Amino acid sequence: MSSKRSSTSTKAIKKLLRPLSGRQIAGVAAAFANYFEIDVTLVRVVLALTFIPGGFPGLFIYVLCWLLIPSEE
Repeated sequence: MSSKRSSTSTKAIKKLLRPLSGRQIAGVAAAFANYFEIDVTLVRVVLALTFIPGGFPGLFIYVLCWLLIPSEE
């Protein structure tokens, strides 16, 4: 008989939150950088590139994220 081991890992659940510190405008880029554990500059460059095709797609994405991602308390 083989015994089954239950993995009881205590992994913390990550939450997507706009931080109070490190914001440039609304903290959207910092929120994604913290969540995915990448450099905030890379996220800001990607967001800036979304503004190139006419501006509206990037602005829409940014404002939508600003409204949907909660801020830290």
